[in-house]
Amino acid sequence: MIPNLNIVPFVSVDHMMKLVLKIGERFLTELAFYIEDDFRRWEAFDKSPRVASHSAEGVIELMPTSDGEVYGFKYVNGHPKNMREGRQTVTAFGMLADVHNGYPVLLSEMTILTALRTAAMSALAAKHLAPPGADCMALIGNGAQAEFQALAFKALLGVRKLRFFDIDRSATEKCIRNLAGFGFEMVACRSTEEAVEGAEIITTVTADKQYATILTDNMVGSGVHINAVGGDCPGKTELHRDILLRSDIFVEYPPQTRIEGEIQQLAPDHEVTELWQVITGAVPGRRDPAQITLFDSVGFAIEDFSALRYVRDQLRSTGLYQELDMLADPDEPRDLFGMLLRAAVVAKTG
Repeated sequence: MIPNLNIVPFVSVDHMMKLVLKIGERFLTELAFYIEDDFRRWEAFDKSPRVASHSAEGVIELMPTSDGEVYGFKYVNGHPKNMREGRQTVTAFGMLADVHNGYPVLLSEMTILTALRTAAMSALAAKHLAPPGADCMALIGNGAQAEFQALAFKALLGVRKLRFFDIDRSATEKCIRNLAGFGFEMVACRSTEEAVEGAEIITTVTADKQYATILTDNMVGSGVHINAVGGDCPGKTELHRDILLRSDIFVEYPPQTRIEGEIQQLAPDHEVTELWQVITGAVPGRRDPAQITLFDSVGFAIEDFSALRYVRDQLRSTGLYQELDMLADPDEPRDLFGMLLRAAVVAKTG
């Protein structure tokens, strides 16, 4: 797309917002298709748990993968206290590179893109696991991710009824205000118990880094699908252990989820099903109406790879990027120092 070897396409926050608004709701459905496509070729990818640096305040992570042709990684943090300081809890950026020469081919913001891919992944999992025809979802935790989850479930599953709860009432009010006009029937609830009443899908997406019990066993009836998004690092969970023992659990990558997900509460050999196997049809997802399905979502590098791949494919038609002079490109590859000397001459004569 860009012939100059020193130039890397860069998608800024402004570009990403314009891209999302230009494509509209189709962005989430097309992104989910890219993720599904990559999950179907799961075995082609390098896979490892993300590299995490934990502190008392939060975590900073690198999430790498490659399909043998393209390498991708995401840098992402998770600092729940940031909200009290007027900062985002999660920020991110990512890159794609050509495996054959190591040159980057895309640099992109991923704070917005991570919210979109997390929601698309949730809805994609629910497409395979939720009760057929489900149209009512409880959203427990109404922070920065909540609206994206709602729109993804509407786009992929046709969910129209939303029941909100957050310990911060203003967060719920924010969600209802932001989602007005998107065709939802919305109810602000006074408790988690009230929120899950009549819901066929329960999404938990809270931020606090602690062992928490957002859902207790008595709140979960037969036949529901649980989309557990908030538990995504060691020492952070949302569901009571007894719920896990009653559920059929589906995960992205077990070696990572056993460290970070809800299943960190269970024995290391507790049976789980890898979602890619459901997507390829190798194993069944939802088998009967009474089954409780649980997607223990922690986020995995292949999903970010898919999201970056999708964004890159939109650049030629939209032009929503800038050319970033990022790579040294001397006239003679072995003469990097000579490039500095020539720049010094230009600076003196300029």
